[in-house]
Order: sequence, then structure tokens, then C-alpha cells
Amino acid sequence: MNTNPVRKVLIVGGGTAGWMTAAALAKVLRGVEVSLIESDAISTVGVGEATIPPINTFNQMLGIDEADFMRSTQASFKLAIEFVDWTRPGSRYLHPFGAYGLDIEAIKFHQFWLKARAQGSTQSLDDFNLSATAARLGKFMLPSKDPGQVLSSLKYAFHFDAGLYARYLRRYAEARGVVRREGKVVDVSLRGEDGFITSVTTDDGTVLEADLFIDCSGFRGLLIEQALDTGFEDWGHWLPNDRAVAMPCETGGDGLTPYTRATADTAGWRWRIPLQHRTGNGYVYSSRHLGDDEAVARLRATLDGPARAEPNFIRFRAGRRKQIWVKNCVAIGLASGFLEPLESTSIHMIQSGITKLLALFPDRGFDPVEIAEYNRLTILQTELIRDFIILHFKANERSEPYWQQARDMAIPDSLQHRIDLFAARGRLFPTDYDLFAEPSWVAVLLGQNIRPRAYDPLVDTLDETLVRNQMHRLASLVRQTAEALPTHEAFIARYCAASEIEKAR
Repeated sequence: MNTNPVRKVLIVGGGTAGWMTAAALAKVLRGVEVSLIESDAISTVGVGEATIPPINTFNQMLGIDEADFMRSTQASFKLAIEFVDWTRPGSRYLHPFGAYGLDIEAIKFHQFWLKARAQGSTQSLDDFNLSATAARLGKFMLPSKDPGQVLSSLKYAFHFDAGLYARYLRRYAEARGVVRREGKVVDVSLRGEDGFITSVTTDDGTVLEADLFIDCSGFRGLLIEQALDTGFEDWGHWLPNDRAVAMPCETGGDGLTPYTRATADTAGWRWRIPLQHRTGNGYVYSSRHLGDDEAVARLRATLDGPARAEPNFIRFRAGRRKQIWVKNCVAIGLASGFLEPLESTSIHMIQSGITKLLALFPDRGFDPVEIAEYNRLTILQTELIRDFIILHFKANERSEPYWQQARDMAIPDSLQHRIDLFAARGRLFPTDYDLFAEPSWVAVLLGQNIRPRAYDPLVDTLDETLVRNQMHRLASLVRQTAEALPTHEAFIARYCAASEIEKAR
């Protein structure tokens, strides 16, 4: 029996990070008082509108009804990210969710595709991935629960309004006992003998005590950095983007596509994220290579329709806190660090931080071994994601100074090893801690024009005609399945369409 349990948790900061944390703690913890303090006077970043498939696990853990969540957050479905102009102007590829084909006798499917390409085939690897094929056709359906059906291989995530998601989770958390406090934290009190946080004081003089403090204060790192002086590991030499400007617009252009689009530009890249009521857009760029006015002008010129808001500028540094859990304070979300939104990992990193916190939930003794494990796993996962994102910038053939600098930069040894291994025979060995599994690495390595010099020789031990027929049959099944699906817009209209009143918000 635990005689020294945590009784009070205080979350400092709201937004997506704060309310995801509050909702999860409210669902899982029993006998623990959970409070959240935020100030209406402090704006949240709130432009992270694209997710990756693990968000389904989080929503299911909360017991959220998917259709209700989608209506409330104006959400659409996401099957992939389309990368435009990344290798060179005019290039285009998909990073889809889910696997390519089926492994044959423990040999990776993409190895058979590599052999076929070496023999002159022009068939796209996307033809063997249902999410990719459906994305290209603008189709969607919830995956089948029957593993024998091709439709069971469909993997998806969401595009949603992050502000509406935070409000949705706030209602969920407050209904389960979380207490929201309005106010701005102006002081943090530390215990003299060991430096643990004892309380925070708000601008109206209220003192709030807790056993465990969770810092969801965004880039400021109000507790983890300003009070506990954790330190920051800067990754700007690998990821030089330090600005973003966001601007939603009316839906137009390609309409409600079931994928995110990331388009490389002169000194960074632009995102396009379709929601039910609008399209989210932004330009992520390096201030050393592009001015703010130029970035806004470029973004405006590429909008699908009329802008629905003025430009929203965000400044950031790529990197992480040197420690994410210090004493009795855990940083979650932007307070723990930030890479950039390229592969839609920000919301997942919130989810991952919450999951590890629950797995290593402390008592008031705050065992340093468990804290060290939390930090080890978080740092490892963040560095693996960092490498995946750097890959997109390193492997380019563009001519602008920004892109030349990215191409010429030295990269982490861990990433260089993966590139070299894949370039030899298309081999990859992701670890259990990789967020992005082998199909994701294959998609981006090939998409960025890193082509293996050879394929796995074990491929030649199988009957070539049998393999060719199996590949042809699989591609046909994938295509037939995708073509039979309803359009993305039609499925949303039937399953989770927001009302006109909700869309007008």
C-alpha cells in the first residue's frame, strides 16, 4: 500500500497540451485533485491542426465518441501528407499511413518492389498502400475490423481545429472533476532544502499548492525553465526554421482533401490543412533567409480562397529542454521542446508525454530512478523524430541558398547511418522507440530521391513469376477497394458533419 501518494496535481497552462493532460488524468487517476490554471489574457499557439494515427489511441482511452468529437472540432480525416517540390520544383510524393503491401516469407515488401523497379517496372509503391491510393482518389471509409479485408489496412488520423479540441477536452475534464482556475502565474515558490516547487502565486495573490506540477505553459517554460533553470539544447543548426505565420482561408482549390499538403518554398515550407469550416495555412521559415513581410506576401499569394483572419506570427527555437522532468515538475507540450510542425508530431508529443507520465506516475517521494527513465525515453524519442524531420531537409536538390545550406550541413551520425544503410540495399531497422515505423522511412527516403543501389538478395530466392502475380493481385485489390469507397466529403457529410451554426464559429 502506498502511504505517500500524490494528492494534488496542478497543470500550469491550458491550450491543447493542458487540456489533453487534464482529460487524461481525470480519466485515469482516482482520489487525486487535478486543477488547471490558465489566463484568458495569454493566447495559445493553436495552429497545430494535423495529427498522426496514435491520436486514435488517445481518444479511445478517453472513451470519446469519434463522430461527436469530429463535429465539435470541425474535423476532417487525414490519410497522408503530400510533399510538393521538396526534392526539386515539380516533384511530388506521399507519406501515407499504414504499410506497403505484405511481406513475403519475412522479406520486406518494398524489397520486391525495388527488384521490379530494377527490371523496368514503373509502378508506384503507393499502389500497394490503401491510405495512399484512397488519398489520391479523395476517398475515405473507416477501416474494416476484419483483418482478412484489404480495408482493414487503412490507417488514418485527423485534421481539426486545435482551439476547438482544447475546448472539447476542457468540457470532458471539468465534467470529471478537474477544476479550472483563471489567472496568470506571477511567482513560483521553491522549497529551500531541495528546490522542489511548493506553490505558484497568481496575479490576484492566490497561492496554489500541489504535490506534482505539470508545465504546459508553452515556449516560455514558466516552471521547467524560468523557475527550475533546466537549460535548453538548441537544434537550430539542423533545423534552422524559427518563424511561422498562420492564416486560415475559405475552402477552395482542391477542397476537402483527406491529406495534409506540405509545399517546399524559397526559405522553408507551407502547409495546407483542410477542415470542415475552413482551410488552415501557414509558412514555416528561417528568419535568416526570409523577412516576415515576404513570408506573409508569399503565403497570401498561395491561399485557396479569401483569408479569414489576419496573419498570426509565431516565433520558436528548434530543440528540447535538457531534462523534461525535474524534481516535482514535468513539462509537456511546447514547454518540453519543439521541433517544427512538418510531420505533425507536436500533438503526438503531448500524448506521448502524458502516456509516459501515467506509466511512471510518482508518489511524493519522486524516485530519481523513475524520473531518469522518463527523461531517457523522452529524449530518445525526441531525437529519433528529430532525425526523421532533418531527413526531409538534408536530401534535397533545390538551388536556393536556404536549401543548399540544408543539403551541405553535417547531420547526426544516427541519421547518416540510416541513410547509408538504406542507400546500400534498402534496409532499415527502426527501434521500438521510433514513432515513425519502417514504411514511413521508406516513403520519405524514396520520396526525397534516396534510391538503394541494390535490393535484398533474398528476394532472388523466391519464384519470380509467383511474386509478380502476387504483387499484381495486391495492387488490383487495393485499387478496387479504394475506388469503391465514398468520397471524403460524402463520408463526412454522412458521419460527422458539423452544423452550419458550428461552421460559422
